[in-house]
Amino acid sequence: MQNEFLISAKQQFEYYKNLAEKTFSRLTDEQLNWKYNEESNSIAIIAKHMVGNMLSRWTDVFTTDGEKEWRMRDGEFEEELLTRVVLLEKWERGWQCFYEVLDNLSVEDLDRTIYIRKEPWTVTAAINRQLAHYPYHVGQIVFIGKMVCDANWESLSIPKKVK
Repeated sequence: MQNEFLISAKQQFEYYKNLAEKTFSRLTDEQLNWKYNEESNSIAIIAKHMVGNMLSRWTDVFTTDGEKEWRMRDGEFEEELLTRVVLLEKWERGWQCFYEVLDNLSVEDLDRTIYIRKEPWTVTAAINRQLAHYPYHVGQIVFIGKMVCDANWESLSIPKKVK
């Protein structure tokens, strides 16, 4: 039997993954790469960062630190014009890595210690950390999508009542 925490966490991650994907689907390639200003991130940059985080944190999670030497975190924030196709390929690769770990965790694994930036975390705490991190960025993705679509934005939840 699978742990209720894992079932609930997976449902939450899937919900936020779908929100981002619904936003992606409403935007052109140009809009996916749009930035409010030079200090801002585009949706493509935010998604690229999330993928880098997923791959780093969840690859070999029990045998290596979650901040991999091969990860170039600063490079995730460099502007790179991505097509929807390339963006979605990266996006799926990150989620696949993460879900592969989640799908294979046992109840006993939840209390195991893993390391992120040399700090010890239980697997439960690391999952909770991601339950805060990923929705934070998905919120940014949705907000930027709403900004670029302006009046053409279609609500992803319950639309406001128009008077």
